[in-house]
Amino acid sequence: MSISLTRRQALLAGAAAPIAASIAASTPARAAAPQQGVATPKFNRVMLGEYEVTTLLAGSRPVPEPHGIFGLNVDDEEFAKVSADAFIPTDVAQFFFTPTLINTGSSLILFDTGLSAEGTVAAVNAAGYEADQIDTVVITHMHGDHIGGLTDDAGHATFANASYLTGRAEFDHWSHADNDGFKAKVAPLAEKFAFLEDGDAPVAGIHAMGASGHTPGHMGYVVESGGKSLLIGADFANHYIWSVQHPDWEVRFDMDKAAAAKTRRKILDMLAAEKMPFIGYHMPFPGMGYIEAKDSAYRYVPASYQLVL
Repeated sequence: MSISLTRRQALLAGAAAPIAASIAASTPARAAAPQQGVATPKFNRVMLGEYEVTTLLAGSRPVPEPHGIFGLNVDDEEFAKVSADAFIPTDVAQFFFTPTLINTGSSLILFDTGLSAEGTVAAVNAAGYEADQIDTVVITHMHGDHIGGLTDDAGHATFANASYLTGRAEFDHWSHADNDGFKAKVAPLAEKFAFLEDGDAPVAGIHAMGASGHTPGHMGYVVESGGKSLLIGADFANHYIWSVQHPDWEVRFDMDKAAAAKTRRKILDMLAAEKMPFIGYHMPFPGMGYIEAKDSAYRYVPASYQLVL
């Protein structure tokens, strides 16, 4: 029988014995520290000019069989290769749900409300705020993971002092769609909603940007302050590899898949050309990054310290 060692195994084997002996000789016997489990911060805060931008981890969960969601128009072999090249598995994906708080100094604005009131309020509290301090809630689109936190389980408004904004086309679509989520979460607050069109500015320095396809009235929001800008991109791209790197791959949740792909490329082109940071609702938390144009596609570059300086 022959035994072969990789270079890494040989290096580790040579180093392990003296290190282990040294630790044993110098460390008194004691019980092992208990493991604490996986943990992720509930919020991340940066400055954009004079505006404070806080992303909130309102929830996160593993979702099995991601090829049933992303890349519907490619075969298993291509999906597996792209995933392996990016060091991610094909049997499960981790989903993140990331509302954004903008504090302008005079207004506290929440973009989207997560899956539930409980999860979003916990993240708001972790970031140092209370739900009743939020004066404006902006809904980018009305899928359940964006409107779920509008009310609690008893049907009470989560953000008692807030007014509400959303795209007119989005509201009109869902109000006629016989959708349970809309009826439970949005309809009770309908009289408090005001409506936006592409280019409208709900608050100084924040402009609505039409991004239809994912839903009929899906919108992103460009935030500008102190000569700096950032896009709150919502769901124009829902995965940093399977959507950003492959913008023509079909996504199950895109209601108009051709329009969504066209919008995706348009926004990715803009972000790459302008070197503008963006927040993606489902990007790996804290959800902030940049887009690099790469051949005929794109690459997601997670933000590091650029927005801290």
